[in-house]
Amino acid sequence: MRASEFVVIGGGTVGAAVSYGLAKAGAAVTLLDEGDIAFRAARGNFGNVWVLGKGATEPAYADLSRRTADDWKDFAAMLEADTGIDVHYRRPGGCFICLTETELMQRATMLEELNRKASVKSRVEVLSREEIAKRLPAVGPDVVGAIYSPHDGSANPLYLLRALMTALIKFGGRYRSHSCVRSVKREGGCFRIDTDGGPVHCGSVVFCGGLGNAKLAPQLGLSAPVRPVRGQILVTEKVKPFLPFGVSFIRQTDEGGCLFGESSEEAGFDDATTLPVLRDNARRAVTVFPLLRDLRVVRSWSALRIMTPDGVPVYDQTAETPRAYALSVHSGVTLAPFHAGAMARAIRDGGLDLNLVAPFSPKRFDVQAA
Repeated sequence: MRASEFVVIGGGTVGAAVSYGLAKAGAAVTLLDEGDIAFRAARGNFGNVWVLGKGATEPAYADLSRRTADDWKDFAAMLEADTGIDVHYRRPGGCFICLTETELMQRATMLEELNRKASVKSRVEVLSREEIAKRLPAVGPDVVGAIYSPHDGSANPLYLLRALMTALIKFGGRYRSHSCVRSVKREGGCFRIDTDGGPVHCGSVVFCGGLGNAKLAPQLGLSAPVRPVRGQILVTEKVKPFLPFGVSFIRQTDEGGCLFGESSEEAGFDDATTLPVLRDNARRAVTVFPLLRDLRVVRSWSALRIMTPDGVPVYDQTAETPRAYALSVHSGVTLAPFHAGAMARAIRDGGLDLNLVAPFSPKRFDVQAA
């Protein structure tokens, strides 16, 4: 294989978005994908373009998420123009359902405080039970209220990944499946990447391998402090539309099926489903929307999501050139326009904008001795 200007490691949503952005900007890029044996955090993705509550611990993350969510309409249109694929982006808003008055009050207070600290303001509405019942007549009697944001939306994550890959190829990028990366090192003035399919050489390398970043990125002195968090999901048979906008852990697809599951488990790399967690997911969903009780569950699965110590993205780059980059992100769908746009352009131009990514540096985890 001839050398590429850029190699992106990881064929999930983040890697595909960066690769698409690089290729569209005229760079020679190769995307290395491990294939279906990869853990695929995207398997646990609802496709939410979600800003409600994002950045509660880091206002810069709230700003980034809100700005990027505003870019999604143009991004989806651009992808469709490039590929003919409709990624089903919609922005009807989204809400967080509360089952107790305490939960409603605490979340409203948190969002008010977050909005005060954030530079990019976001409108939220605190809805009483009567008000949320007018918008979502199917809510159950135990729902006491909700927090609604008109800025939230969703896309079909499978169509999104397909569109990104299609666009990558269209703009001259190369995709290599079954290319599990074993090691990366500097060799001369470039990088040598050893894969199951043989060595690959490139001028710059971008780690977008999700949980795999933790092992690979440190080989070039980069930091990728990520751990797996297991989520279990159920999907029902198709039913007539009743959910015009997303609820935090329940979403109805355009085809009519309902996805639900908000579990979050520290289970290491065990990606099996467990009956107690699936039962609890179903119980909570039925509490919110009792009509789900009568639907058949057609499939359940689990996925290992990517989580940094504080839930905020970690972006790192080497000081020396040619540069290597590590992007470790939980919100691949929401931030896709940013990764395909400003992030890809910065990588193409030789370095991340330090003012932009400073809040996302791994240096924030450095603790000085007392």
